[in-house]
Amino acid sequence: MSIEVLLVDEDVDVLEIVGTFLGQEDGFEITTEADPEAALDLATEADFDAVVSDYKMPRLDGIELCAALRENGVDIPFLLFTAREHDDVADAATENGVTAVVQKGTGTEQYSVLASRIRDTI
Repeated sequence: MSIEVLLVDEDVDVLEIVGTFLGQEDGFEITTEADPEAALDLATEADFDAVVSDYKMPRLDGIELCAALRENGVDIPFLLFTAREHDDVADAATENGVTAVVQKGTGTEQYSVLASRIRDTI
């Protein structure tokens, strides 16, 4: 059984890197989207197992994206993958239905942590 993940980040280079690393995980199928508004439509219409989103994006940040999905009845795990400190976003994330906040960092270990958190939430 594959795990269908929608990965959202306005930075196409980040999408490519994170998508590549997650795509190497057993059973992960990654769909990427650089436009958070298009991601909202995609996640509302398609059948994903989880959404992984950056926090800071134009027009619709990650927390707003999660809140909009929840308002549209989409109740799948939503992971915020952000460079912001956990304490800076934790309260707002929890209030808006974010399942988990995963810290972006340097090196490749962060992608294994992200993959583990995705598996844990499904």
